[in-house]
Amino acid sequence: MAVAHGNPVSTARPTIPSKALYDEMYLASGEVRPHYAGFAQWFASQSGDAMSVKRAEADLLFRRIGITFSLSGDDGGTERLIPSDLIPRIIDAAAWDLMEQGLVQRVKALNRFLHDVYHEQAILRAGIVPAEQVLSNAQFLPLMMGLNLPHETYAHVVGVDIVRHSDGRFYVLEDNLRVPSGVSYMLSNRKMMMRLFPDLFQRVGVRPVEHYPALLLQTLRSSSLVDDPTVVVLTPGRYNAAYFEHAFLAKQMGVELVEGQDLFVRDRVVYMRTTDGPRRVDVIYRRLDDVFLDPLAFRADSMIGVPGLAAAYRLGEVVIANALGTGVADDKSIYPYVPEMIRFYLGESPILDNVPTWQCRRPEDLKHVLAHLPDLVVKEVHGAGGYGMLVGPAASRSEIHQFAEVLRANPANYIAQPTLALSACPTFVEQGVAPRHIDLRPFVLVGRDIRMVPGGLTRVALREGSLVVNSSQGGGTKDTWVLERERS
Repeated sequence: MAVAHGNPVSTARPTIPSKALYDEMYLASGEVRPHYAGFAQWFASQSGDAMSVKRAEADLLFRRIGITFSLSGDDGGTERLIPSDLIPRIIDAAAWDLMEQGLVQRVKALNRFLHDVYHEQAILRAGIVPAEQVLSNAQFLPLMMGLNLPHETYAHVVGVDIVRHSDGRFYVLEDNLRVPSGVSYMLSNRKMMMRLFPDLFQRVGVRPVEHYPALLLQTLRSSSLVDDPTVVVLTPGRYNAAYFEHAFLAKQMGVELVEGQDLFVRDRVVYMRTTDGPRRVDVIYRRLDDVFLDPLAFRADSMIGVPGLAAAYRLGEVVIANALGTGVADDKSIYPYVPEMIRFYLGESPILDNVPTWQCRRPEDLKHVLAHLPDLVVKEVHGAGGYGMLVGPAASRSEIHQFAEVLRANPANYIAQPTLALSACPTFVEQGVAPRHIDLRPFVLVGRDIRMVPGGLTRVALREGSLVVNSSQGGGTKDTWVLERERS
């Protein structure tokens, strides 16, 4: 599968994937999976020189629009291009339909859970979720108790991380309900691929994702009880790692991008400063954490929040998406209970399975984890971005020993999971084309209805053998193609 400059990129005789690994494009026999057939035929006809030119063009396009990030461990804080691979991750229509059903089910249950824990707490009284893991959770906000939100929606935008194991099945790795990011890369990847290979999309039959900003705006507007609400995107500022996304989405939706200093509260109503004078704000799509939103209610040293915002929110004068306190539902110590939430609130069996999880706060689980650290992935319950975790099979004996001491000192701060054989997808690397591990983050929008665009952000671990796909840890992205349903 190596790319030889000036020669066709041959896909006829690929390296046969390991039987312990699910390859998205190839069967274990080396044959192309049916839903990749159209792409594979086209790809085999492309020369190495032509693809090299396209890769350089893609890098130039991304650099022009400013899609960069700071790589972890870079003391200079150098802004680098987010690598975007030209070989798409393709999902057939039937697999997507199943995933979509499972995600809608899951997000519906998570919103029910959030309403419940801030109201009746029936699931806690039933003993299904331990009360202490909710009520003593740092993400649980007492000021949300008894607050009735429009349509009982807490998480308006949810990013759910999905992996495919060697058994070919999809599993939920984690839920992101606070300020899920990455959708701008999904949209930018698609725009870039359509510009580079316009004829390929119709040839293969790829469903569109470009309407996501319109759906997001419709979702945000429908979250308000006002007839013609004013929506803004609240950013921490241009020095935030995800600022590109904040500005991108505001522009795509045609709404104002604001910082805390651009808003003020008067008579418990939120206003935006404009050249024409104050303008009332009805919906805030916030991209900063709870504790920074209002220095009067949370951290007094926050310079990026809006004084009095929490009081206006409590009175129902403004909608904040996602709602305050949603973090208690995406804490990794709560994640193991989501299947039971689905059964409890919806009376249904989960369509998508969780990854088996050990909670180190439990003495018996901690004992098991410490005995099997070389085989497990251990994560902080509040962690994100691939930080503060141990990937046992890739760690040295010294690293495992040091992490064991950290675990013993604060077991409640960690969960552990088996090391899944994340599926792989052919990817351009320095040596040519080789399989690299991937995951998927679809984005679910919750308004009066629950809707999704057919696709998501596919993240790829560019380092050989790595299972860490986060861009902050050196990962890249791919365009995600969901195929059109076959016409009967």
